[in-house]
Amino acid sequence: MKSIIVPVDFSQQSEYALKVAASLAKKHGSEILALHMLELNQAMISSSEGFHPEQTVFLIKLAEKRFGKFLDKPYLKGISVTPIVKHYKVFSEVNDVAKENKAELIVMGSHGSDGLKEIFVGSNAEKVVRTADIPVLVVKNEIEDFKVERFVFASDFKQESLVAFHKAKAFADMFSADIDLVYINTPNDNFLSTPDAYDRIGKFLAKANVGMQVDIHNDYTVERGILNYSENSGTDVIGIPTHGRKGLSHFFMGSIGEDIANHSKIPVVTFKI
Repeated sequence: MKSIIVPVDFSQQSEYALKVAASLAKKHGSEILALHMLELNQAMISSSEGFHPEQTVFLIKLAEKRFGKFLDKPYLKGISVTPIVKHYKVFSEVNDVAKENKAELIVMGSHGSDGLKEIFVGSNAEKVVRTADIPVLVVKNEIEDFKVERFVFASDFKQESLVAFHKAKAFADMFSADIDLVYINTPNDNFLSTPDAYDRIGKFLAKANVGMQVDIHNDYTVERGILNYSENSGTDVIGIPTHGRKGLSHFFMGSIGEDIANHSKIPVVTFKI
């Protein structure tokens, strides 16, 4: 893993993300790209009325100085850390930086326990998830020694999820992690009998050209099923698919994806379909 991007807003949550990225960088010899986006716009930079270019330069220098203090941490010793300051708060630029530097992972901190709006609804994390082509790992708590030994990927095992599945498998392989595939069966319109569920799963795995076991977990809701399954199996990271700019995949429509990320004590990583 060559590079890891960490969007930084100098909050405690972004430091949680930085610590996770540091753990990964030490284990995989990666560089960390710490990215800060200023709350500026073109009018501020170019207008001669009420806002002068020298003030913009001052704010940029102030951010760079704050960056220096923020990155002066013992856990970053021995790690190559490159601070990047962008003028605008344009979240698609995170993906642009990822492409330029061939980064393989974005690590973001987020408030998850304070409600849906804190992570996937109108939040910075949601905007990065929807514009990023590479996996986005969202963490909410401080983790001293982050590791990925057991990884759960939940899917509806429809053909459209094949792309996300291959990305999830590559993620697990990158960390030499055990990957658990799970289908959550619920008592609603999406309920499948055991034979029907295994028939869909079998066709999916055949198309993916892999021989893997899939657990079928029965629960009252998809989100509770994923959380219960993951918590009971000692999972380090939960993987879910997304449709990028269109949002979470059909399997996670409504508040399911948000609930998983908000209520999970376990880090969540998203994969674009």
